[in-house]
Amino acid sequence: MRIRFPDSSYTLLADPLKVRKPRAPFNRTAFAAAHVVADARAGTDPSGPPAIDWDRTLAYRRHLLDLGFGVAEAMDTSQRGSGLDWSSALDLIGRSLSEAGSRRDMIFSGAGTDQLEPAWARNLDDVVRAYLEQFNSIQKLGGRIIMMASRALVRVAKSPDDYVKVYSRVLQEADRPVVLHWLGDMFDPALKGYWGSTEFQPALDTCLATINGNVAKIDGIKISLLDDGKEIRMRRRLPKSVKMYTGDDFSYPALIAGDAHGYSHALLGIFDAIAPVASAALSALAKGDLKKYDRLLTPTVPLSRLIFRAPTQYYKTGIVFLAWLNGHQDHFVMVNGAQAMRPLPYFIEVFKLADQARLLIHPDLAVQRMKRLLGLYGA
Repeated sequence: MRIRFPDSSYTLLADPLKVRKPRAPFNRTAFAAAHVVADARAGTDPSGPPAIDWDRTLAYRRHLLDLGFGVAEAMDTSQRGSGLDWSSALDLIGRSLSEAGSRRDMIFSGAGTDQLEPAWARNLDDVVRAYLEQFNSIQKLGGRIIMMASRALVRVAKSPDDYVKVYSRVLQEADRPVVLHWLGDMFDPALKGYWGSTEFQPALDTCLATINGNVAKIDGIKISLLDDGKEIRMRRRLPKSVKMYTGDDFSYPALIAGDAHGYSHALLGIFDAIAPVASAALSALAKGDLKKYDRLLTPTVPLSRLIFRAPTQYYKTGIVFLAWLNGHQDHFVMVNGAQAMRPLPYFIEVFKLADQARLLIHPDLAVQRMKRLLGLYGA
């Protein structure tokens, strides 16, 4: 099977991995941060309130749950803060929890301060109130929480101690242990200097002080700095009861496999795109079959590095593109018009690397849709 691109032609491997539900639990906790499916036929302008295709959005969450993943809901992969506002995020969280039924504890949902414009934040109390509004709303639904980084906190904090104060005050209201999320500024430039420093070591010390002062309230921390060395340094200093969730979409296979000193669990946006292969690889890891784990997961890394290339915040475009190629939605339209945030050569390379990683589940459909996209670009 061949497809012609503007500068070349490509012969597909066309050997997709068969999608199978895992037969036994993984030996790592693995969350997939899930995207939302836009309603392409809605009359809403891209710059207005998000129009969401709820049937397709919830179907994709069932797909991830069936493959053994927990769902990290209403996070940056769902375009939180870049098209999905707090009101829509809470609606999404409620629908996901209801849809999950007996599997609702496999869903952890993002609680942040995005209803508070950073420019409107006057002091730490404003940030605490914004966090608690979202904490309380999610907990009333019976949901588990991922405490997201706050743009407003970056604006008003005057010292590292201010971060410790805010987190400690908010965490006291958690009814069950939460996952913290340290999101690097490559994902969100407004978070530069989080934890009170632009240097890693002092920021790490402040984050660890926050964790050590609130251990009973913390399930784990997701670190998204795209630097495996920094993650390993932090992992080795965490209290024993606190999990490290890798958010490193560049080096996840080795971090999850671990070393003599420990390993990382996972909370990854790339798992949305590579779910069938990642599920099979994690099943192999649970059986102790490291060769199969590496054989399956290693070819996904070039794809992930491309999807998450700079400007990293636009990685969602590649995630949704693959969902469209694989038939999980009928169109390649995104909330806030974000499908336009990558160029044609990017989509061509994503197509090739997905094929080589055995992730084009229906090759004929993927080729048909790729040709449609080429035609849109006049190619």
